[in-house]
Amino acid sequence: MVSTASPSPSSMASSTARSAEKIAEKSAERPANKTNEKTAKHRLDSAPQPNWQTLADKALSGEVLTRAEALAILNAPDIAILDQLAAAYRVRRHYWGSQVRLHFLLNAQSGLCPEDCHYCSQSKISGAEIEKYPLMATEKIVAAADRAHQLKAGTFCMAISGRSPSPKVFEGVLEAVRTVKSTYPMKVCTTLGLLNEAQAQQLKAAGVDRINHNLNTAESHHEDICTTHSFQDRLSTVQAVQAAGLTTCSGGIFGMGESDSDIVELALSLRQLKVTSVPLNFLIPIPGTPFAERDELTPQRCLRILCLFRLLLPSQEIRIAGGREVHLRSLQPLGLYAANSIFVGDYLTTPGQAAQQDFAMIRDAGFEIENADT
Repeated sequence: MVSTASPSPSSMASSTARSAEKIAEKSAERPANKTNEKTAKHRLDSAPQPNWQTLADKALSGEVLTRAEALAILNAPDIAILDQLAAAYRVRRHYWGSQVRLHFLLNAQSGLCPEDCHYCSQSKISGAEIEKYPLMATEKIVAAADRAHQLKAGTFCMAISGRSPSPKVFEGVLEAVRTVKSTYPMKVCTTLGLLNEAQAQQLKAAGVDRINHNLNTAESHHEDICTTHSFQDRLSTVQAVQAAGLTTCSGGIFGMGESDSDIVELALSLRQLKVTSVPLNFLIPIPGTPFAERDELTPQRCLRILCLFRLLLPSQEIRIAGGREVHLRSLQPLGLYAANSIFVGDYLTTPGQAAQQDFAMIRDAGFEIENADT
């Protein structure tokens, strides 16, 4: 079992210093993706592109795209985006039809986390002004589940901050899950940090349907975004959940200085793990976090990432998660031609789009909300 002991003040200071050094080194050695894209734009506009429909054929036949084909998706010029979306949509439609699955996310415990994840407003090295509170009372969690049900969510996602839940917090989560499951027809997904197989089995017995634990980025890039736990720690949690007989939700965050190769590596890792649900987050640079100044994403790049994941993980639930409204902006509806799931309501510490706007977007794009009972 992963230790939940808090680090000493001296070790926290040392870790913070190391984190700052890593960020500075990374900024010097890896230019922003926007710069990379602009530099390569003229070369790529005239370069021969793959037949995107041929890549869709490969995905539908169960064949894995080569790394060169995967990289070509990310390196394609903006003018190719509609052709790429058309190919991704063929695959999406084959497995998911016109359905859009809605998830509702509750931040049931906020802040005061001992980890140093550079992207997160709840980490120990964050100076972001956020609300901090211990695990919500079961009554408040149930009230949030009622809200999720009203918003047509098929899955109620309950998240807590921290490396791993303490015994007291874990028991509180189990109690809340039992109550929600006995009251509403929704599926329940929890994201609780690092877990072992025994904890996953307890969650399953309480009624949890799925456990989320994101790999976040490629193993080769992990030390550049977090130093207090390893990629292997995250991988072990996903494997423990699977060993307990639960389905897994695991994805990534983009816009954190990763290379195109890192993105492909992450997608292939998730494919190898055979995860069920894949949330794709686009970094919201939050003031007070080490990544506050990162500005690497465009709507077109986000769409290319969605296409890549659909073609590499053809049958999985692909969810446009955090940062959808900020980075896709007016192109949000196009994302649904590759992805088949979104969050409705707010995120962990940042607000989301109004639910009625999401409903209208889904309807206007020709899709329909999946029935919560399916």
